[in-house]
Amino acid sequence: MRDAFRAILLTERDGQVSAALETLQRDALPAGDVLVEVAYSSLNYKDALALTGRNKVVRSYPMIPGIDLAGTVVETTTPAYAPGNRVLLTGWGVGERHWGGFAQLARVKSEWLVPLPDALSLEEAMGIGTGGFTAMLCLMALEERGLKPDEREVLVTGAGGGVGGMAVALLANLGYAVAAASRRAEIHDYLRSLGARPLVNTAELTAPAGPLGSARWAAVIDTVGDATLAGALRTAAYGASVAACGNAGGNELRTTILPFILRGVSLLGIDSLPAPFERRKVAWERLARELPREALARMMRVEPLGEVPALAHEILGGRIRGRVVVDVNA
Repeated sequence: MRDAFRAILLTERDGQVSAALETLQRDALPAGDVLVEVAYSSLNYKDALALTGRNKVVRSYPMIPGIDLAGTVVETTTPAYAPGNRVLLTGWGVGERHWGGFAQLARVKSEWLVPLPDALSLEEAMGIGTGGFTAMLCLMALEERGLKPDEREVLVTGAGGGVGGMAVALLANLGYAVAAASRRAEIHDYLRSLGARPLVNTAELTAPAGPLGSARWAAVIDTVGDATLAGALRTAAYGASVAACGNAGGNELRTTILPFILRGVSLLGIDSLPAPFERRKVAWERLARELPREALARMMRVEPLGEVPALAHEILGGRIRGRVVVDVNA
């Protein structure tokens, strides 16, 4: 059992945030009833905001970022887990208010953990991570509103990102016709490989238009927000539900009441961070069964821990496709 461990540590001075690869001692870890030897984490949009000091994602410093982690229990004071158990964690303010996954060790609360499904490796779990978990929560919410595969298309916006790509692959595998929206023509072959048919230029959704457009989408998973979400609402079919889970395009929503009162469209907010344990467990069991492994392999790339600060700028600039898995021991 190691006493010293490597981690990305964020510090703040005079309003400027710095990220550095440091060696820390185990007794520096915050309180918790389970100590996890982390194998992999993943880089999410929120992690990039934390690493660059934007949007005040981090509530106090010093902080180890990383909202996801997967690893093996090495110490525990709770009967819920035993040493050797494989576990994963997403959300709960880890990497924001509590030291997170960009480290070789993490001490956390047992109620934040989910047992890793047997069918998934630790690396695959972080290939899925918050992105895949959020996509599954969106799908579950839409199914609970009556969504089933039929001829009408389901729209996924921001399809080149982590949540979007996962949503495309899941929907396609379950027999849905998936329309993938992206601004990046260079990833069209990638989106087709995940099962997208057809492809939509996001500019079609954001172009100036009237309060209602052609009724097209059976449902929508929106990861972008702002004008993209407004365009999706405007073109949703009668009775469609729109699951909104991201704001990469902005926080504003300029729309009208007409999609809601003339077409019965429902807007569903999806927040993965505080999802209760039983819903998490169901979501992860479904991900283990229903996400094609070949699609997951296309979406993920593995990078060493030391590359995380530089990669944060790439993800904020929209230059990363799919999911970045972080090998904390590389």
